[in-house]
Amino acid sequence: MSELATYELLDHVAVVTLDDGKANAFSPDMIASVNSLLDRAEDEAKAVVLTGRAGLFSGGFDLRVIRGDDPEAARIMSLGGARLMMRLYGLPLPVVIAASGHAIALGAFCLLTADYRLGTAGDFRIGLNETAIGMSLPPFGLMLASERLSKRYLTRAAIAATMFSPEEAKDAGFLDEVVAADELKHAALAAARGFLDLDGSAYAAVKQGLRGGSIDAVLAGLDG
Repeated sequence: MSELATYELLDHVAVVTLDDGKANAFSPDMIASVNSLLDRAEDEAKAVVLTGRAGLFSGGFDLRVIRGDDPEAARIMSLGGARLMMRLYGLPLPVVIAASGHAIALGAFCLLTADYRLGTAGDFRIGLNETAIGMSLPPFGLMLASERLSKRYLTRAAIAATMFSPEEAKDAGFLDEVVAADELKHAALAAARGFLDLDGSAYAAVKQGLRGGSIDAVLAGLDG
C-alpha cells in the first residue's frame, strides 16, 4: 500500500501532506498515518502545516466504512476521527492548514481545528454537508462550528449544509486567507514560520487555556 500521508521537515516546520490518490478520506489507515506523523512533528518540529494534493484537501470520513456492513468498524473510525480533530485543536505546536482544494465534511471540520487556515482560489467547495446526506453533526463538530465559525453563517453552514467558495468560506470563518494555487505552500510556510517568533511554551499554555475545557468535554463524551 502506498503512503497515505507524507512528511517533510523544512526549517523547523513539519509539512504533512494527505494523498490517498482518491478523496483523501479520513479512513482508519489515514487517521493512523496522520497521528503517527504528528507524533514525529511533536518530537522534532516547532510548527505543523497540514495540506492535501492539488485540487483536494479532504472529502471527509471514508463513507465506505460508515455505510458498510461492519458497524463496529464505523464506530471505531468515527471515534478515531473525533480524537484526531481534538488532537489538532489542542496541539501544543502552531497548526497551519493549507486547503489545497475541496474541503468537505470532516475535511472542513479539520480547517476549524487550525490556528491559521489558507484556501486555494478557484472553483472549490468548502463546507459541512452532513445534513444533506442524512447525517447529524457529532459533538466535536458542533463544538468546533460554534467556536470557530462566524455567528452570521452558523445556521447556513452547520444546519443548512451550505457549500461555500473559498472566498465565501473566508467570510464564514473556515479560512483566514485565500491564495493562488502556486502560492499556497509558500504562504503556508510563511504563516507557520511567523508563529516561530512566539514563545512556544506560552503559546501552548494559552491555547490549552482557551480550548482545553471544550476538548476535555468532547473527549469525556467519547470515553463515556
